[in-house]
Amino acid sequence: MKSLFSLFIILFLFSACAETDNETRSKQTLEKDWKFINQEVTDAQLPATAVDGWEDVKVPHDWAIKGPFDKQIDAQKVRVAQDMEDEARLRTGRTGALPHIGIGWYRKTFELPDFGPGKKALLVFDGAMSNAEVYINGEKVGNRPYGYSYFYFDISDFVNAGEENLLAVRLENKESSSRWYPGAGIYRKVQIIVKDEVNFKQWGTFITTPFVSNELAQVNLKAEVNGSNINVVTEIRDAEGNIVATNTTDEVFGTKTEQNIAIPNPKLWDTESPYLYTANMKLYKGNTLKDEQNIRFGVRSVVYERGKGLVLNGKVTKFKGVCLHHDLGPLGAAVNKAALKRQLTILKDMGCNAIRSSHNMPSMEQLELCDEMGFLFLAESFDEWAKPKVENGYNLYFNDWAEKDVVNLVRATRNHPSIVMWSSGNEVPDQWGTEGVKLAKWLQDIFHREDPTRPVTVGMDQVGNTLKNGFGAIMDIPGLNYRLHLYDEAYERFPQGFILGSETASTVSSRGIYKFPVEQAKMKRYDDFQSSSYDLEACSWSNIPDEDFYWQDNFDWVIGEFVWTGFDYLGEPTPYNEAWPSRSSYFGICDLAGLPKDRYYLYRSRWNTEDETLHILPHWNWEGREGETTPVFVYTNYNSAELFVNGKSQGVQKKSKETLLNRNRLMWMDVKYEPGTVKVVAFDNNGNAVAEQEIRTAGAPHHLQLSADRDEITANGNDLSYITVSVVDEDGNICPTATNQLNFKVSGAGKYKAVCNGDATSLELFHLPTMKAFSGKLVVTVQSVEEAGEMQLEVSGEGLEPATISIKTKQI
Repeated sequence: MKSLFSLFIILFLFSACAETDNETRSKQTLEKDWKFINQEVTDAQLPATAVDGWEDVKVPHDWAIKGPFDKQIDAQKVRVAQDMEDEARLRTGRTGALPHIGIGWYRKTFELPDFGPGKKALLVFDGAMSNAEVYINGEKVGNRPYGYSYFYFDISDFVNAGEENLLAVRLENKESSSRWYPGAGIYRKVQIIVKDEVNFKQWGTFITTPFVSNELAQVNLKAEVNGSNINVVTEIRDAEGNIVATNTTDEVFGTKTEQNIAIPNPKLWDTESPYLYTANMKLYKGNTLKDEQNIRFGVRSVVYERGKGLVLNGKVTKFKGVCLHHDLGPLGAAVNKAALKRQLTILKDMGCNAIRSSHNMPSMEQLELCDEMGFLFLAESFDEWAKPKVENGYNLYFNDWAEKDVVNLVRATRNHPSIVMWSSGNEVPDQWGTEGVKLAKWLQDIFHREDPTRPVTVGMDQVGNTLKNGFGAIMDIPGLNYRLHLYDEAYERFPQGFILGSETASTVSSRGIYKFPVEQAKMKRYDDFQSSSYDLEACSWSNIPDEDFYWQDNFDWVIGEFVWTGFDYLGEPTPYNEAWPSRSSYFGICDLAGLPKDRYYLYRSRWNTEDETLHILPHWNWEGREGETTPVFVYTNYNSAELFVNGKSQGVQKKSKETLLNRNRLMWMDVKYEPGTVKVVAFDNNGNAVAEQEIRTAGAPHHLQLSADRDEITANGNDLSYITVSVVDEDGNICPTATNQLNFKVSGAGKYKAVCNGDATSLELFHLPTMKAFSGKLVVTVQSVEEAGEMQLEVSGEGLEPATISIKTKQI
């Protein structure tokens, strides 16, 4: 923003990745050789190096993901106001039915051979769930209650140079502290940074590009430093490592330095070409190099204009976004970069261009990938302020910790080019009352103080009230969660000149499951605890995708949407949040295993403008429905198509603006089921047949087909390959109703990690090498070891021919 109250908000690009090791500083990532125990221990045990009952683990780690599932875990009797409930109800599976509640201790020994006089040691956490208490050599160095917060401690006075030191971390997840599965443990990375006492302050550098043109970009670098009589030498390098600009300054104002550097003919960062530069910054005292950091950044301009919305590098760009919770399905909350990249790769193919971290601070790895892959990012902070949604939620800590947590969020991530907006909260009950308006202004001012270049939003669900009390009017960007019936009034009465669909749709479906008759419904429940994949079922407060499409298509002042959600997640099994077994969501465009649901292709047909989409639903195995009406839908980027059943035309359907559903779907509502072949032929705008797709009635399950997302991975002990396992008939047709029990065995240079079938009602454990197929499929995850070679996954099932696939692992 050129001013905090400007309607024209200019963002400047930034990005950041971890600083690299160099001769002035060292960085240890504390990954291996941790000890963990899921119980309380006494202070007297802290200095010990080994205690009976401790488990060997690697960090990131989620102690709860291995289960077992139990409906009594954190069963909550609550009235959920944001779901428009009138009375409290007992909810099971709300937090994933996994054993995340309780106390866990972590211990890790380490040495600092490079630590000595004139040095500083920082202990940095990307996140720990939750109520972290941190000890070094038996002495408490600090605490942090919020499980999603980044934090660090100066441990210089607690460590011993050249000796073995003990790090101990106590975590406690309280019951009724979350509305979804939060994970448990040190689920993000931990690092120790040793540097000179004359140094760049942690998270103290801020890179922006205040002026951008095709001929020239101004790069502004503000850096906070510890030390006097210093000078800063900066080199800007392009993606190939070539120096494109340099600058030196010895001016220090208090603890701050500032440089302005010109990049001629800059390459811009955007969603299609996410180009990244690197700022190499060296800190000298006299002629002695004291500290050095390398920070990636990008060059771009973003403007939010009245009536248009987001303008990226001069081009109006709507948010085609999804919301993502932080769990990685069968891996739980433990961060894994390969798993995150798989998610983003799937979303990129769908045409998604934006991510909202909901409702939490994102991982550093996710932001790095969004920088590299070209995603716009809405970085969210809290799900609660001072008023509670759950008894032991963030409301307990808000007054004491909110400012500290916002400061760390912004300073730790503000150099990432992907971040184009901050969110200070989601559906907070503080939307009611004048005190909540003051809190909203207070939080927004903190964001502005720490980063005057990005706007702030809040996901508002009480839109009628925020129209009256001024809450929505003070936000830089008014974010509306659902409430489509109030869009017109919000645009008319809010002063900003645009609104954002900060949370949209909440359509529910189960991959490969179809219900009859086919009809639109709210909170529809079935005896099998599944939802229909005809994509016409939503929640009481939400809607089907087509209703949001209408607003996106017809009103420029609706600047985009963030669909709830890109992937299913653990917990919140709406509309079955009172049913058992049901322990994960139905909202995802992709299921918990990462397999696309039919809805994926509906969004792809609109959002991916480069590639062809032609998708038929439902499947065509309906024994017992012969002669019954079985509607066929086609999701495609073409405007018309002809449907054939066993060679007989069912007529041509064309997209039309006459009705809401016909705008984006081709629907043949009167098709009678008969086994055989369903084929669709799509036409271009001139009536020429340009593409076709078909599905067939499958025979009995016969054998297995395996397909890996990556057939070569890195031998680093962390990299993953995801293998989709399909049950097929003798001719290779997918068996869409198959539920065969499958078994998995990994040999060679790798190991079995997890399995998931995407069934929200399955209580089979992810870490055991067996699971039933769901709708004919499941996904097995295998992990590399640190030795290069080749691993084999063998999948077998009773009555099926087994199958094997090989994955190569290589050293970097």
